[in-house]
Amino acid sequence: MKSKILGTVATVAGLIGIYMVIEHMRYVTTDNAQIDGHFVMLAAKVGGYVRSVEAEEGQRVKKDTVLAEIDARDYENTLQQMRSTLVSLEAKKRDAEKSFKRISQLYSSGVVAQQQFDTASAAYSESKANYDAINAQVAQAQLNLESTKIRAPSDGFVAKKSVEVGQLAAPGVPLIGFVDAQERWVTANFKETEIGRVRVGANVSVDIDALDGPVYQGKVISISSATGATFTLLPPDNATGNFTKVVQRVPVKIQLEILKPEDFEKLRIGLSANVKVSVH
Repeated sequence: MKSKILGTVATVAGLIGIYMVIEHMRYVTTDNAQIDGHFVMLAAKVGGYVRSVEAEEGQRVKKDTVLAEIDARDYENTLQQMRSTLVSLEAKKRDAEKSFKRISQLYSSGVVAQQQFDTASAAYSESKANYDAINAQVAQAQLNLESTKIRAPSDGFVAKKSVEVGQLAAPGVPLIGFVDAQERWVTANFKETEIGRVRVGANVSVDIDALDGPVYQGKVISISSATGATFTLLPPDNATGNFTKVVQRVPVKIQLEILKPEDFEKLRIGLSANVKVSVH
C-alpha cells in the first residue's frame, strides 16, 4: 500500500515537472508587470480664486466636461477693455487708411509733395500696427477667459482631486489627476536572461491580481532599448568599483486587445499583473 502511494506521488510529481518544462519552453512569464495608460495632472493656465468644483474622485466624465472653474470677472473686465480699445483703434485705422489712399492719388497726380505722402503713409502704418497689436491682446484675453474653465481633455476618469472652492489657484500647479478612458496597456519587466525569447508581435495572456477574471489577451508592441535601471533618478555607476551583479529588467509594452467600455474602469492604472508571452 505504501509503495502504491509513493508511486502515485512520484507519478504526479513527474507530470508536474513535465508540465513545467513544457510551459517554460512555450512561454516566458513574469509577475513584475502593471497596468498602464494615459494620465495627466490638470493645472490652471491662469491664476485666480476657484469659484466652483464639479469633479469628484472616481467620476467618469466626457471630453470637454468642466471640472473646475476659476473666478472669471477679472478676465471678463480685461477682455471688455481690450475690445473697447480695439473699436477705437479700428476707427482710427479706417480714417488713416482713407487719408492715405486720398494722398496717394493726389501724389500720383503730382498735387502733393513727397513729405505729405510719407507722413500719411507713416500714420497709416502706425495705426495699423497699433490695431494689430491690440487685436492680438484681445485674442489673448479671450483665451485667458476660456482658460478659467478647467476641462477634461478626453473621455476618462477623475482619479485625484486637490482643489476646493475658494482656493487660490496658481498657473501650472496641479489640481486634478485625470486618467484617459481610451487606451490601456501593460508594462512588463522581463529578466535580461529571458528577454531574448520575447519578440514584437507575440501573443500574450494577462491575468490581473485584483480581478478574479477574465484573462486578457494582447500583443507585444515594443521592447525597450534600455533596462529599467537606466532611467532611474540615480542610475548605478559600476565604474566606482563597488559592483554587485544584479539581474536587470527590460520593460516590454503589451497592448491589450478587445477591451469593452467597462474594462477601462476595472483596469486601473498601476494594478499588478501576471504576464505570459508565447515564444512560438
